[in-house]
Amino acid sequence: MSQPLSQTLRWGIIGAGRIARTFATDIVHAQHASLYGIASRQLSSAEAFAESFSVPQAYGSYAELFADPNIDAVYIATPHSHHKDQAIAALRAGKHVLCEKPATVTPEELEEVIAVAEQQHRYFMEGMWSYFMPVIQRAHHWVTSGRLGKLCHVKADFGFPLPYSPDLREYDNRLAGGCLLEMGIYPIAMAWLFFQQDPHSQTVWCHKAENGVEDDVVILNSYGGQATAQLTTSFRCKLNNYLTLIGDQGTVTIADYWAAREARLYRGHECIERFTEERTQQGFNHQIEQVSCEILAGEVQPSVVSWDDSRAFQRHMAQIKTTF
Repeated sequence: MSQPLSQTLRWGIIGAGRIARTFATDIVHAQHASLYGIASRQLSSAEAFAESFSVPQAYGSYAELFADPNIDAVYIATPHSHHKDQAIAALRAGKHVLCEKPATVTPEELEEVIAVAEQQHRYFMEGMWSYFMPVIQRAHHWVTSGRLGKLCHVKADFGFPLPYSPDLREYDNRLAGGCLLEMGIYPIAMAWLFFQQDPHSQTVWCHKAENGVEDDVVILNSYGGQATAQLTTSFRCKLNNYLTLIGDQGTVTIADYWAAREARLYRGHECIERFTEERTQQGFNHQIEQVSCEILAGEVQPSVVSWDDSRAFQRHMAQIKTTF
């Protein structure tokens, strides 16, 4: 991206649920992106979505959207149990792909998708949108520039109550249900972002719902006896939902870090610096703009959420699942 971009990337969305609505709301704040189409399994759902967000085209099947030459890139906003097949179909149709996290449900599935992206010479990225947040990026700068001294602890939790029902997608074994893939990927991604290494040892505690799907998970990672990550995710209760980075010289706290709006840097008990992003939108626009610009510049591998980052997420979740 050595020269200014004058083009606009035309996006299509498959899946017309809540996360798709966030994408559609925030894309208007991305300079080099526009929303051209929405596809749902029911045409009526796609048409209602298109009317709500002034989307030019609505499709009653994903295949119709993939076949439209007016669409450059696809955002996959469906349940993660379907991501592999849908990403591969979009890539083989010549589309670039941004896939909602988790990108797949196993490391093996991820490798299948990456192989097709390479074969088709198309861009593929997992939508870990939090990595693009200015607040998260500022916290990362504080850590890497030594403002905290030596990083000793990463603490991250993400949990909201979701009453048990075997009919809910989030609890459905057949749809890769459970809080680990649904929500736990956020704290796992934060530990990876700030440590950039696999844990040397790991302890996992898990509670299961009536059908055997995990609904509460606590993870303690140790990194060579020098640092730890304490990660928690839950459907059973609302957690504090903070990211806390603790070094031997300072601490950073970020409330609701997945959609981070403010980071506070402490020296002892004193807050010595704050970084705040004032915005009305949820914050997907940062990810949408970066991805759009990379695709327009001819990139086929993402720079912020790399394939190796996604491999780490999958590797860590698979290892945790072996303890259930």
